[in-house]
Amino acid sequence: MAHFDAYSRAINYLRVSVTDRCNLRCTYCMPPEGIPWMAHEQVMRFEEIALVVRAAAELGISRVRLTGGEPLVRAGIVDLVRILAGIPGVEDLSMTTNGVLLTRYARNLAEAGLDRVNISLDTLRPDRFAAMTRCGKVEEVLAGIAAAHDAGLEPVKVNSVVIRGQNDDDVVELARKTFEPGWHVRFIEWMPVGETAPEDDAWRHKVVTAEEMKRRIEGELGGLEPVDGTVGSGPARYYRLHNARGTIGFITPVSEHFCYHCNRLRLTADGQLRPCLLSDNEVDLRTPLREGANLEQLKSLILQAIEIKPLQHRLNEYGHPENRVMSQIGG
Repeated sequence: MAHFDAYSRAINYLRVSVTDRCNLRCTYCMPPEGIPWMAHEQVMRFEEIALVVRAAAELGISRVRLTGGEPLVRAGIVDLVRILAGIPGVEDLSMTTNGVLLTRYARNLAEAGLDRVNISLDTLRPDRFAAMTRCGKVEEVLAGIAAAHDAGLEPVKVNSVVIRGQNDDDVVELARKTFEPGWHVRFIEWMPVGETAPEDDAWRHKVVTAEEMKRRIEGELGGLEPVDGTVGSGPARYYRLHNARGTIGFITPVSEHFCYHCNRLRLTADGQLRPCLLSDNEVDLRTPLREGANLEQLKSLILQAIEIKPLQHRLNEYGHPENRVMSQIGG
């Protein structure tokens, strides 16, 4: 049974960043000069991650998502999936990836026990994709989406972070993909994290709200009908265009935060347990692990993180978190 935090939210979801490294350099994830990579000894070992997940599962955390950086650049990632999939209590094991390496790994991941993937894709335009990722090829991601479908990693969801002046005019073409080939597309309001955020309140002009996205889509593709039932158990609100096979979801951390329903913790690549994405508060798990902490001691630390989970983020009051960029947290 899941444990509840101080605000009666059942915490049943753990996001695990397996590396801070990435094969892309997305503009909203890293500063232009990049970031110094964590030293090898700082990054959590597979056996440490597995022990944390086992402790979390015994506390009722049944959903685990692997993130990065880019999780597929971590050597041995298929082996980690196989280990985590075998932990009692883990009922849903998923991954968020940029998709570039999925043609190589999708089938092996599925065979190892991965249930599904979310794939980041912010634009369909090759030149714009190259600019936003600073090095990527959109064709590789499109091939990765196809490989995920072929491997049965369903439902494949396509995540698009929308930023004013960069890709806000791409939402219609991405939404059109819900007709054919029937993608499930989720549009995410950009949020300020770490060094990629502008100073002061200058970040606010970059936010394209879900309501604005909806107006653009409906203006060109017709009305959006709310989807009955559960497409996902996360914070997205789902809709469908008439006669579309796929769905359109909106994730609104800025315009209409979903903190009151937040059910997650985040484990950073260097072993810090973060109760809130948009707060710098963390509980150190790596040090106790390397000092010999057992399962019960880990469970106590996880409960500590649950206890200090804030009611909501404070973007409107205190500004944005600063001690990490997104690539070090895993989103």
